[in-house]
Amino acid sequence: MTPSPEPEPEFPAEHGHSPEEIQQRLAAPKGHSYLRDFVYGAIDGTVTTFAVVSGVAGAELDSSIVIILGAANLVGDGFSMAAGNYLGTRAEQQERERVRQMEESHIEHFPEGEREEIRQLFAAKGFEGDDLERAVDVITSDRRQWVDTMLTDEHGLTLNGPNPLKAAAATLVAFLLLGLLPLLPFITQYVNGSPPAPYTVSMILTGVAFFLIGTAKARFVEQSWILAGLESLLIGGSAAVLAYFVGAMLKGLGV
Repeated sequence: MTPSPEPEPEFPAEHGHSPEEIQQRLAAPKGHSYLRDFVYGAIDGTVTTFAVVSGVAGAELDSSIVIILGAANLVGDGFSMAAGNYLGTRAEQQERERVRQMEESHIEHFPEGEREEIRQLFAAKGFEGDDLERAVDVITSDRRQWVDTMLTDEHGLTLNGPNPLKAAAATLVAFLLLGLLPLLPFITQYVNGSPPAPYTVSMILTGVAFFLIGTAKARFVEQSWILAGLESLLIGGSAAVLAYFVGAMLKGLGV
């Protein structure tokens, strides 16, 4: 008598594990989320802009100076960070393509040596004997699969990566949107005279932004959203406090 299958344990899985669900999930087109680029652009934009605001406030300079320096930081640092993200992502893309072309050339000119590399890679995974030889035959029978295996197992590269332009755009948009928050109270005061205490309002807005950005970051690191929010708030607040005291010291020196 065939024993009945054991019931699956009650566990909060992120996705289904039936054969049909697995087949659908693996067959789905692979995409890249740019939320990570957005989150880190937002963190950097908020921290650096509020640090500028805090430094100027510590020196007790006019609100117009806060706006000028803050806007300069938004445009300059925001573009710099987006450009850096673009160049870094583009470099990874070019490296992946260079290695792919190299492996294509090696397979063309040194097929037995490349088969031996596959053999040793899978032997390190625990394959041996006939199973090892079958694995080598299967992998090397498909040129694309062969090259992909060399990229991932030998060189430690991913097969797909983010689009450099989209990654840079996500970073820049996040930097500008969130980095503008610390400046808003000073801009509104300059335009219509309110709020009366722009730095206090800026501090509250920025603190909320820090916390919310941290909770979004928790999605990537599987951290408690409360702890991630407090961590982001602490780091951003520390940068602001340091900038404030630097501004205050420079003011005392007559700068």
